[in-house]
Amino acid sequence: MSRIAYVNGRYVPHRSAKVHVEDRGYQFADGVYEVCEVFCGRLVDETRHLDRLDRSLSELRIAAPMGRKALLTVMRETVARNRVRNGLVYVQISRGVARRDHPFPDPAPVPAVVVTAKSLDPRAGEKLAQAGAAVITTPEIRWARPDIKSVALLPNVLAKQQAREAGAREAWFVDPDGTVLEGASTNAWIVTHDGTIVTRQADRRILRGVTRAGVIDALARRNLRLEERAFTVEEAKAAAEAFITSASSLVIPVVRIDGTPVGDGKPGPVALALRAALHDVTEMSHVVTPAL
Repeated sequence: MSRIAYVNGRYVPHRSAKVHVEDRGYQFADGVYEVCEVFCGRLVDETRHLDRLDRSLSELRIAAPMGRKALLTVMRETVARNRVRNGLVYVQISRGVARRDHPFPDPAPVPAVVVTAKSLDPRAGEKLAQAGAAVITTPEIRWARPDIKSVALLPNVLAKQQAREAGAREAWFVDPDGTVLEGASTNAWIVTHDGTIVTRQADRRILRGVTRAGVIDALARRNLRLEERAFTVEEAKAAAEAFITSASSLVIPVVRIDGTPVGDGKPGPVALALRAALHDVTEMSHVVTPAL
């Protein structure tokens, strides 16, 4: 079955989906996005994802293109039309189409909306989790507002390519003071030798990950100790465990940082337990019925 995309009010074949050449998302990265997990035919943590989408739109002063109920209907319909049982649904909203000029267009154009969905094999994610991932570190070169989930991701692209060329899964951005910010597409965590789970505080320097929030819920349910603070690269290398989180990969143990083994160089029990427990604490939508 060919894939289907939603583009500005229409469901169209993915291969022929198009946006205007003067869409500001294309020309200025003037837009935001969200990626929501689909698990067993259900949208995961849709409320938190749409809350963050609303915040990103507000920070960039882009009007919501439709109400939340309508957008959820589009997301679920796109998932259904693509028959996605396990995978991702992607939402992108730009300021819209206007003559190319840096200031906001006046009057404001209609925001442009694109929604796509794709299937992922959960066995591949589980295989990665059981093997563990390597990360590298790289200097922070992003703009000062990575807390906004904007489509301006060129520094993230460069970091991911750097990681790939080094044989690693992820790259962690590091402040000049040596503290870890977050990954190019993940939040970063460590487990200290006394069992404390540490992740950087969610301020304007990192994205407030939805999966990050789910892990915090899982920690609270298990009465595990959490510290939201900065940690250094050296502290991470010397930790008992490390892991990364995102909607696309859930919880993935980190077994090497810049070539240095973390702990015994194998996926740690805390990370694997959190991965197994994550869907027990996340919001699940009703089952999306595949289109005929």
